[in-house]
Amino acid sequence: MARKAYPSDLTPAQWERLAPLLPPPKPGGRPRTVDLREVMNGILYRVREGCTWRALPHDLPPWGTVHMYFRKWRRDGTWEGVHDALRERVRVARGRAPAPSAGALDSQSVKTTERGGRAATTPPSW
Repeated sequence: MARKAYPSDLTPAQWERLAPLLPPPKPGGRPRTVDLREVMNGILYRVREGCTWRALPHDLPPWGTVHMYFRKWRRDGTWEGVHDALRERVRVARGRAPAPSAGALDSQSVKTTERGGRAATTPPSW
């Protein structure tokens, strides 16, 4: 039985673009039984609603499964790869180069040290 969709659920077109960016199951061992689209829907639900992992609705995969995939993908670089691929797609669609050519940081958001003065601006003498 199909569940009622949440506003945070991936559309079929979004899933089609995202699925190839996720790692395939490991060879050997027990076959994967969880639907990765539903895992991703669980992660997106949590991000959108701001709930705890344990507060995920019961019609999504168990919270422990969703959390395990989130942590695994964060550690193995999957999230970074997904972000990079989607950013490139958006940039190309807007007629820009796939990768940004420059970045900017301001001193209000990046602190160099907890102390001010010379220690904050003097390079180390290795």
